[in-house]
Amino acid sequence: MTCTWDVEDTQPQLKHAPSSKPSSSSSSVAGDKRVKLSYLTEQTSHHPPVSAFYIDCPEKGISARGFDQLSAKFTGTNIRVVAGAHNLGIFITLANRDNEEYQLTHPAAYLGGLLRGSLSVSVADSCFVTCAKSKIKVILEYQEEGWLGRSQNKVVGVIFKYDPSNDNKTKVKDVSDRDVLGRIEGSWQQKVYYTLGSQPFAKTPVCSYLRRIAPDSLLTSFQEKDRNLLIDLDPLFVIPKNIPPIEEQLPNESRKFWEGVTNAIVNKQYSLATTLKQEIEDKQRKKAAERKETGKDWQPRFFTGAVTPVGRPDLTPDGEEVLKRLHEDKYALEPNKEYAAF
Repeated sequence: MTCTWDVEDTQPQLKHAPSSKPSSSSSSVAGDKRVKLSYLTEQTSHHPPVSAFYIDCPEKGISARGFDQLSAKFTGTNIRVVAGAHNLGIFITLANRDNEEYQLTHPAAYLGGLLRGSLSVSVADSCFVTCAKSKIKVILEYQEEGWLGRSQNKVVGVIFKYDPSNDNKTKVKDVSDRDVLGRIEGSWQQKVYYTLGSQPFAKTPVCSYLRRIAPDSLLTSFQEKDRNLLIDLDPLFVIPKNIPPIEEQLPNESRKFWEGVTNAIVNKQYSLATTLKQEIEDKQRKKAAERKETGKDWQPRFFTGAVTPVGRPDLTPDGEEVLKRLHEDKYALEPNKEYAAF
């Protein structure tokens, strides 16, 4: 339910268009400083299964929140995973930029290779980043596999000015060059680049000329100079999270709640894991039935509603206090007044 990360402040120096002024938060450079990220999540609904989450980094003036819910469907050759009805994406607030809020939607993912016995994950969909206050929108398009079946893992996108009251552009090709602020391209598993301005380098006269007369190595060199690195995923690795010891966790905290199931799976006792999982689900259904008989609605502890406000969960006073304590490396929680499955 709670954890923190201590990470290096590796925010890169971003280039800006000549007409724009960099903000104090976007122009910082990587250094020896470390910052703390705090994370709080709670399963707010069991039917359907929905969890709310809140991420906070006061030192950088950034917070993020949303509902975690997935929907999966077997299409015959793969499994398509999409955001559930209550999952409207991640809502990020930048306190150092006049509290601008950016909504990031999720693209559909595909789990393939089921018939071949070689599992792989691919993304072939569009997603969007929008900010009504700044009137900036980003369309990202993830490319499908090539005709020979080789995954491209390619993403292309466009950053442009849009009208929040008439948000009707959903494809990169729909965006007029006069509205374009920048473009994005690369591999979502390796390096992603951005360029400023409306015209991509591949369509400039210089690129067309070089394509006719120059070797590929020279063309690549010019492309690298024109593009700016946004992110390089190759050297990234998962940073261990800080969590309280299992014996200090409450009975309904995830690791303690599912400890028996987890240990059974790790020990390859799959029948036992299934039995323990069913016992937990039966307890949840029993408690839900008891609440229904008494006309009592389940209320989450750290968030104000099970699936409301729509897309943007709000913290209760308890939730605000927990996040505040996490910033001070204090993980201890007061016992719940009521449990959903006990």
